[in-house]
Formats: sequence, structure tokens, C-alpha cells
Amino acid sequence: MKNYLVRRYLLFVVSLFINAFGIALITKALLGTSPITSVTYVLSMFTPMTMGEWTIVVNLLFVVLELPLMTRAQLKEDLRIFLLQIPISLGFGCFIDWSMAALGWLNPGNYAGQIASLLVGCVVLAVGIALEVKVNIAMAAGEYFVRVISRRFHGEFGYVKLGFDLTLVTLACLLSLWALSCIRGVREGTVVAALAVGPIVHFISPFYRRLDRWIGLGRQQADEQADEHPDDAGRLVVTIAREFGSGGHRLGEMLSRTLGIPLYDREFIHLAAQASGMDEAYIRRNEQSIPSFWLKCIFAQSNGARMDRNLSPDDVLFVAESRIVQQLAAKGSCIIVGRCADFVLGDDPRLVRIFCCTDPDDARRRCVAEYGIAESEADAEIRRVNRNRRIHYEYYTGERWGDPHRYDLVVDTGRMTLEGACEAVAVLCRERLREGAGKPVPRTSAAAEKKA
Repeated sequence: MKNYLVRRYLLFVVSLFINAFGIALITKALLGTSPITSVTYVLSMFTPMTMGEWTIVVNLLFVVLELPLMTRAQLKEDLRIFLLQIPISLGFGCFIDWSMAALGWLNPGNYAGQIASLLVGCVVLAVGIALEVKVNIAMAAGEYFVRVISRRFHGEFGYVKLGFDLTLVTLACLLSLWALSCIRGVREGTVVAALAVGPIVHFISPFYRRLDRWIGLGRQQADEQADEHPDDAGRLVVTIAREFGSGGHRLGEMLSRTLGIPLYDREFIHLAAQASGMDEAYIRRNEQSIPSFWLKCIFAQSNGARMDRNLSPDDVLFVAESRIVQQLAAKGSCIIVGRCADFVLGDDPRLVRIFCCTDPDDARRRCVAEYGIAESEADAEIRRVNRNRRIHYEYYTGERWGDPHRYDLVVDTGRMTLEGACEAVAVLCRERLREGAGKPVPRTSAAAEKKA
């Protein structure tokens, strides 16, 4: 485990350097700099100190200001992360100056060149931030300062971070007007960096899963599963992801009767309400949707949300349902519909992942006949629900919803009956149990199931 910790710290240092290099690229574009360095960049314009030196000073100031905002218990709990801010600030400032010196040759001669430098810098900065989030071992002073503020005043981290960045940009503009009689260091590049880096981080993050085993994440999950399930050869968990109107819930009901194991779908609303303290009506309206996908991507520019307890309501709901999924799977065999369960349960060898889809005509017919949706509204409702499910799944997992390579079996209920789909899934489940040398699941014929 010590080796994994060393690797994570090493990657964190690498991420700091990548972040600094990305900031230097953005700054060299002469279209403004990133919000977090806007004040230090402006200060470097009219003082003998460099941007890196001012970064050290400002970040250490954040560390000092955190103390009166923290209780003794919080400081004791976060002492390691709090103290690490000091060497991180020193290193980050040095990396910025080194990067600026290394890019001394870069002086874009036209606006197109400036835009190119800005965009490349945004991508490089996103690469570093995504790596920082992946290792999740420490926090830079600016991020931790926001965390302290949000915890002290009970605010949502993402919105506090947004307000913090806007405050820095405003302060940079005021300093520039006061010392230089004009606004310098804050331009369209600052806005582009603020809006573009988060979505790029969201796009890049899934590629870092290849590092999981190297930094011990895969091993940790495997050890936890081994501790929780020392002898679970007879356990089987089936997850069903489904398009709206494909009959995924009915398939789950049929499979539950056929295999004799419990089904969990609508029960999640009540369970999640108990676990999260949220109102069931709120969960029913907002479950498996992202109210503001773009805004949440912008918030992804920091790993503070990952280490912070003040999550947004939709994040709290996702975490609550994910824990319920893990608890239900740990209890014994079951069928779970939706809730990103195929992703949440990881690489459990006794997991069977099903994706249920259908064609538009069949989905429309089922929505009208079984769900009571007006025929004139069915197509729009199908598109809306499927879009919400796709965005929700892809935001929280980083994987593509409906990708056939992620599932053990894809069933098209527009081309086969639900009874046929149920039998196909049941066959796969029995094969999976035999592979695990478990007890066979009682076989019920499709005809008998139809009568049930």
C-alpha cells in the first residue's frame, strides 16, 4: 500500500506541473489568463515579482485565512491536507515560473496564433486537472480555501468556487485599473478558460481509468469485495439498463419470477429518500437527470467536489443510490433496474449486465398502451427521458450509455418478445452461476412464467 501512496503523490506532482504549463500556455496567448491566476498575473505586471512568486504569496495567504474559518476538530481531521498546501504552493509557483521561462520563445504574432495557444493551454490544463482529480490525494490552496468557506457557511462547493473565481477576476480588473489605468490580464481568454476547461476535464477523465490498478484503486476495490463476500459463489446480481418504452421494468419483473430473486426498481425512491433525507417527490422528479450539465462540467475544474462533503442535491442523490445498489448486491442475489448499477458494481464476476432497447414504433406503442402517454406526446417524451438517462449516466460514469461492449447481453424488445428476452437472460444467468460453481437457480419455463 505504501508503494501506491508514493505513486499517487508522484502523479499529483506531475499534475501540478501540467497545470502550471497549461496556465503558462494560456497566459502566453496574451488574451488573459485563467481565473485562479488572474490576480497574480496582474500583480506581476507592475511589481518586480514574477507570476510564480506572487502565486506562492497569494496561496500562502489563503492558508493563513483558512485558520479562523476552521474549527479545531476540522483542522485536526484535515491536518495532512492543510499542511500539504504549503509545499504545494511553493512547488506550484516554481512550476509556473519554469513553464513561463520554457515558453519564452512563444510570442503569437496574430490573433489566430493567440487563439491556438489559448486552446492548447486549456487542453493541457484540463489534462492536469483530470489527473489531479484521479489521484485525489491533496488539494491546492485555492481549492482548499473554497472548501473551507463552503463548509463554514454551508454552501454548495461548486457555487462557492464559481463565486470565488468571479471575485478573483473582479479583483484583478480593479488592480489593473488602479495600477495600469486600464484592464490588462483579463480578456476573452479568461472567459474561454473558465467555460472550456471543465467540459474538457469531463471528456478526458475516463481515459485515466487505466491508472486505477497502478495507483491501487482497482486493488482496493477488489480487496473490499473479497472482505465483504468471502463465500458468495451462489450470489448473482443482474443489472438492467433500458431505453424508455423498451419494457425494461417488465423484463425485470419476469426475470425476478423466473429466477426467484428480488427486483429493485421503484423501491429505490423510498430507499434513497431514507438514506439522503430528501423528499420522495423531489427524487421522483429529478432522479437520473442532470439539471445543468454544462454548469456541473465547469465545476469539474477542481477536485474539491470530490474531497468535499457539501455535494449538490443531484450528487447526494447519486451517492445515496449508489450505496443502496452496493448494499443490495452485498446482501445476496437480486435484479437492479437502472441507477448506473452496471458501473457502480464494478468488475464483480457474478454480475450480469443487460441493456434493453427497442425501435421507435415499439417504444411509442408501449408508452401509449402501458404508460398512459398521449400518442401525440409519446415521441417527445421518449426523446426527453432517453436524453436525461444518457446525460446522467455519461456524466457520472464517463462511459457511453448503451455501448454494447459494456453489457453481457443486449436485448431488442422490438424484435423479440419480452418472454423470449427473459428466457435468454435466464440462460445467461444460469451459465454465469455454473462458471462460479454456485448452486443452480431453479428453472421455470417461459410458459409457466407467463401464467404467473
